Amino acid sequence: MIIVTGAAGFIGSCLVNKLNNKGYKDIIVVDDFTRPEKNKNLENKIYRQKIDREVFFEWLRENHRQVNFIFHLGARTDTTEFNKEIFDKLNLNYSKKMWQACVDYDLPMVYASSAATYGDGELGYNDQHDIVDKLTPLNPYGESKNEFDKWALQQEKKPYFWAGLKFFNVYGPNEYHKGRMASVVFHTYNQIQQTDSMKLFRSHKEGFEDGKQLRDFVYVKDVVSVCYFLMMHKRNSGIYNLGTGEARTFYDLAKTTFTALEKKPKISFIDTPADIRDKYQYFTQANMEKLKSIGYSTPFHTLELGVTDYVQGYLVGGIYY
Repeated sequence: MIIVTGAAGFIGSCLVNKLNNKGYKDIIVVDDFTRPEKNKNLENKIYRQKIDREVFFEWLRENHRQVNFIFHLGARTDTTEFNKEIFDKLNLNYSKKMWQACVDYDLPMVYASSAATYGDGELGYNDQHDIVDKLTPLNPYGESKNEFDKWALQQEKKPYFWAGLKFFNVYGPNEYHKGRMASVVFHTYNQIQQTDSMKLFRSHKEGFEDGKQLRDFVYVKDVVSVCYFLMMHKRNSGIYNLGTGEARTFYDLAKTTFTALEKKPKISFIDTPADIRDKYQYFTQANMEKLKSIGYSTPFHTLELGVTDYVQGYLVGGIYY
């Protein structure tokens, strides 16, 4: 039996589909299932049971002997949320409780960290453990993820296998419910459909042209491929970057979306919203050598291949993965 928390969310639901495609049907999906638009992500997926996140640990206490692996992907991921108490509850304390359960019941786990832990990148984007306590994230979301990474590394008792994955800018199917937090591909597609054009954020930092802010964009199908690899691998515990290792511009991302729709790019610029302007990352690029060093060798989608697959295979028809 495999546990997936955050299973009705973007990455979690894609992971359930990946597991189904690999022949795994004995899956327990855990989430807050009160949002109908999120529950659509689980339609046509095969799983044993839905468990509300508030009662999950009671369920686990009774059923842990049947569990083989836990993917803890559930979290509050809104980078514009500044209520620290929400992140303390859902990201930090819930994750500590999950870790302790995996120690107590001798269960392996993979959990979601984030590239937001790196802040403005002044210390680089290397996933070595010795820099974790030196990182200064730019928002409460990133802080909550880094606080858990720090806490995990300090624990004397650890699950026999564990991995924290620092997700970079993930895009792809099943993010229909994410609103403002959905990927730029999703927003570009919708703006093109409505206005035949796209507005990107203007640069407010010297050295970066408008639209030339750089991020490591990673396709969700690659993310769940790495998750599956780690479930099968169950060695070399630690924190790992999960990006492509290549930074690309938002302009490239938007232009590729136009190309996938066979339209001529029409891109203009607007000011970055004031509430996130000072907390905005202008460059991220994952160092992927650590993951490669433990045997992960599957090539990642290029930006062009990933965006084209997402747009033509999913967005155009409103299709779920």
